[in-house]
Formats: sequence, C-alpha cells, structure tokens
Amino acid sequence: MTDALSPDGPTGRLLVLAGPSGVGKSRVVSELRLAVPELLFSVSATTRPPRTGEVDGRDYHFVDRDGFDALIERGDLLEWAEVHGGLQRSGTPRRPVDEAMAQGRPVLVEVDLQGARSVKAAVPEAVTVFLAPPSFEELSRRLTDRGTESPEQRERRLRTAVEEMAAQDEFDVVVVNDDVQSAVGRLVDLVVGRGVPAVPAPPAPSAPSRNLPQE
Repeated sequence: MTDALSPDGPTGRLLVLAGPSGVGKSRVVSELRLAVPELLFSVSATTRPPRTGEVDGRDYHFVDRDGFDALIERGDLLEWAEVHGGLQRSGTPRRPVDEAMAQGRPVLVEVDLQGARSVKAAVPEAVTVFLAPPSFEELSRRLTDRGTESPEQRERRLRTAVEEMAAQDEFDVVVVNDDVQSAVGRLVDLVVGRGVPAVPAPPAPSAPSRNLPQE
C-alpha cells in the first residue's frame, strides 16, 4: 500500500474520480463533501457555460477560452483536456491540490478519462475511481431526463461514454452508482484508506455496442 493510502502517510490522499456524463458525479460529490468535511474538493476550471443552479467558484471556475489558455501558459493546471469532441475544455488547478496534500488533507479531483490518466501519470500514488452507471441504458435515460443538452449534445456525450466505460479497467476502483448513499459510503472508505480492495472489485456493466449518429 502506498503512503498516499496509509493513515499515517506524509501527505494527504488524492482520489481521482471520473465517469460518464449523467452518471451522477455531482450528487455523489456533494454528499461525499458533507460526509467528510475535511475533504478538499478540487474545483475544476471549465469553458462550458454554467448550468442552472451552478455557482462560479463552488461548482466550477467558469472561464472563457482565452482565460483557459492563460492558465495553461502559466502552468497553473495539474491536468487539462478538450472533451466531447472539442466542445469544451476542462482542467484541474494545481495550487489548491498541492497545498492540501502538503497539509495532510484528503483531496478529491473530479476529471474526465483523459484527466484521470494525466493525474495518475503525474501522481502515481493517486487512487483512481471510476463511477459507473448500472447500465448503459440507464445512463442514456438519466441524460435524457436531465434535459440540459440538445439531442446532438446528448448523442456526443453518449459516444464519449462508450469510450469511457470501455476504459474502466484502467482504474484502481470501480463504484457502480445504482444507489447514491452506497456509492458515497464506498468513497468515504476510500478517503479514509479502507476502500482499496485486496481482490478485484465485481465488474461494472460494460458499454454495449452502439451505433450513434456521427457528428
């Protein structure tokens, strides 16, 4: 077990959470932050516009493309990527993560698949967690019910989801979000160092073959 997972390790634990759009990451993260008050949730920078109810600085740092370019040029991002076919950019500010880990606080970073790979490469002791839906059909239903994307955007996100779900074996831990409180409980265990399994976790549902409209 690495120092990052040991209760008396020299730095805080870094959890890297990823999963397809519509899987329920925002709800799970919100509940996890209530359950573990000392947890630092790294607020991502994004170029997408805020959704209803989202607050700048709390949910995301909303920036335009020029502002995002400036973050890249200054080296202020731990990782960044273009997602959904270049529809938007997102990235993880470096300084809050470094400071919290140096203080011994647990840190949660929510990223996409590319971001998870980048953070794991930069911080090998990080624990990567894939939040998976109960099924691909359920994911599609959740995206439809959310109603925040156009049909074209929804299909683009589903195409991305196929790629993400196919890569879930790359992650240290897979958590199936079929019940929010159960998923949060598993993440709490990971935050306090109890949740890394000695044996492989049960396989999460894989993405079926799907013919989606091309962009």
